Amino acid sequence: MDWRDQIQEGADGSPHSNLLGSKFVDFDEATQTATMRFTVRKEMTTWRGGVQGGLIAGYLDDVMGYAFVAATGGEMAPLNLELSMSLIRLVPEGAEIIGKGRVVKAGRRVVFLEGELLAEDGTIYARATSTAIPTARPSPTETGMGL
Repeated sequence: MDWRDQIQEGADGSPHSNLLGSKFVDFDEATQTATMRFTVRKEMTTWRGGVQGGLIAGYLDDVMGYAFVAATGGEMAPLNLELSMSLIRLVPEGAEIIGKGRVVKAGRRVVFLEGELLAEDGTIYARATSTAIPTARPSPTETGMGL
């Protein structure tokens, strides 16, 4: 099973991606951009009817992280040092979110990433940037989370 399959394979995928309902759609090698989809579940929302801010950060972190994973063919994963986020609009329950994550620059010691969450019509919900350390991507077996 390769890294693309692990994102999609339920309990065999990453636990955080399973929680978020992440669906990996595509990776554009030329622009170093990953596209993912998320469906907002009621459990992700506050009494205001929108996704809680920390969980928005989770969606953005996921799509930015998988952009780097994809750019390295599944060999590497980013370890965040800093994540900065702007919440532009409330993300409502039931929304179908499109996540776009991009590798801005990747070096041996630091990786710069950016991401955004969009509605189906292109309306921007949130944006983020991240500074991370490139690390070897751990396997479920190495972490004790595999079968």
